Amino acid sequence: MLAALTDRDLSLTLPAQSKMGELFAQVEETIQGVRVFATPGGCSGISFGMTFTDSINDNDGVMNFDGFKVIVDDGTLPYLRGVEIDFVDRGDGAATFVFNNLPNMGGGCGGCGSSGGGCG
Repeated sequence: MLAALTDRDLSLTLPAQSKMGELFAQVEETIQGVRVFATPGGCSGISFGMTFTDSINDNDGVMNFDGFKVIVDDGTLPYLRGVEIDFVDRGDGAATFVFNNLPNMGGGCGGCGSSGGGCG
């Protein structure tokens, strides 16, 4: 059943919200939101990623922001509870979304898309 996500489930920093808003201003109107997902891999067994999606399913949780939605399916949500998504621009042309505070991973490691790192 479609549910509203809260800040206890997942949060986005102001820089992440701003960048997401910019990205959504550039995409087609059929895009429903950005889907945050988990896949096997990474140092702790799970890697996270994000992709635009044109559908919201019955088993998805949705968090509404100004100009975009973040969508998480019920299988991924337990791994993301308490996670903060940030957008970091290092100023050298390297900018990335980073998943912080991964409480359910038992530690972490660096690297893009890994349990403790970012996702570009």
